[in-house]
Amino acid sequence: MSIYNYSATLNNGKEKSLNEFKDKVLLIVNTASACGFTDQYKGLQALYEKYTESGFEVLAFPCNQFGAQEKGNDRSIKEFCEMNYSISFPIFSKISVNGPTAHPLYKYLTDKKPGFLGSKKIKWNFTKFLVDKNGEILERYSPQTKPENIEKDIVQALGL
Repeated sequence: MSIYNYSATLNNGKEKSLNEFKDKVLLIVNTASACGFTDQYKGLQALYEKYTESGFEVLAFPCNQFGAQEKGNDRSIKEFCEMNYSISFPIFSKISVNGPTAHPLYKYLTDKKPGFLGSKKIKWNFTKFLVDKNGEILERYSPQTKPENIEKDIVQALGL
């Protein structure tokens, strides 16, 4: 199995195979609109704009499992992201990242790259996974890690 064996539903209802992101560097993030870390959308968008032409993608997965901080439906989430942060990277439908209803992609990510002390659970919104051009998970970052602090790792993964 690899990351490319998974697919997810985009915010517009269309199914998207992660195989379509082959040969790209990915930053996969579980997001929320009413979180103390929501302002990280600015940094994610800045990185996306700066490196998308070099083969970089940000994939946002809204999740309501942490403090009920993503209560909206797919349409309202997309509108919030576009209006407040001018997000242009892909936003997927709201998912679960932990527990029995966790999206299979997140089960894979957390199995392959456990967090602090080997924990497989996602601790909070804005946990980030950096994936290389071959679909290998390079790094898992805590919610406190700001997108701009990941830039050097992205540049290295892109080979720039």
